Amino acid sequence: MTHRQAQPLSARGPRAVPADPIQEPGTPEQAWESWSGLKGLPTVDALAVLPARPDRRPRVLVVAAHPDDEVLGFGGTLAVLAASGVRVRLVSVTAGEASHPHSRASVARNLAAVRNRELHEALARLGAADVQRVALAVPDGEVARHEREVSGRLTELLRDCDLCVAPYSHDRHPDHEAAGRAALAAGASRGVAVWEYPVWAWHWAVPGDGRLPWHRAVRLPLPFAAQDRKRAALACFRSQIEPLGDRPEDAAILPPAELAHFRRDFEVIWR
Repeated sequence: MTHRQAQPLSARGPRAVPADPIQEPGTPEQAWESWSGLKGLPTVDALAVLPARPDRRPRVLVVAAHPDDEVLGFGGTLAVLAASGVRVRLVSVTAGEASHPHSRASVARNLAAVRNRELHEALARLGAADVQRVALAVPDGEVARHEREVSGRLTELLRDCDLCVAPYSHDRHPDHEAAGRAALAAGASRGVAVWEYPVWAWHWAVPGDGRLPWHRAVRLPLPFAAQDRKRAALACFRSQIEPLGDRPEDAAILPPAELAHFRRDFEVIWR
């Protein structure tokens, strides 16, 4: 989950372009917790929707724009799938190397390797250390420029999959949106269903927000073991949840208020 960097307002005539909603104060988790609409979403068992095949175990393609997106939005369910023997192919579209573009901290010089190690550790905490990992090596922040290429690669990788899970295509982060659109196109090409997981939407949206497709939303409940695994996995992303240094540009991308959205006993996807 690479934070979109703050952009200055630019004028078009007398009107100004609105600020990036990701940079604005977000909706606290307490507001989501108290919203009855979230509690009332239909519940889906991820294992139950996968086809029972006599010849092989089901396989799910999980797409992430940056290392940690998949754990934030789908990590608990990923733990459930792995524990049940479902094969997972995990695609990292970028290495997340641009999360702190102005930082002068030493760790910022090699964030791609740092975030790769964090993801490796997080997958082990999820009980999913043996997932098949694929890195597309698209430059962080430039997924939209490579969207057609990404869609083509995902179409190839979906050849033997029963489900695709990807970032929400309207998440208000350009890399998330481009990765989501690429996955939707690949799924349509292969005739494979695509589930979209929101990440930044929990920050910029509000309960009952008409900009979100609640009619397609379902809850994926997490058993206690999966909740514990996900929380342990989230703690692995130290480059994102802790400051890289003492300067403002070293600030954590996921401070506790943001991380709270992903410590629930369920996950939400759009079907």
